[in-house]
Amino acid sequence: MPNCEDCWNYNYDEETDEYYCSQDIDEDEWYRIQTYRKGVCPYFREADDYYLPRRQ
Repeated sequence: MPNCEDCWNYNYDEETDEYYCSQDIDEDEWYRIQTYRKGVCPYFREADDYYLPRRQ
């Protein structure tokens, strides 16, 4: 199962000092991802070694 920390959509907010998912997932969809799809997120994109340099 993909880990959120390894996902392209997992971003850091300097103002709140927290990480968050940049995809617009509501509570119902999050519940479906966790239960029916065995925890597989359809928005998961694996970040590679050049992830941070490209985003800067």
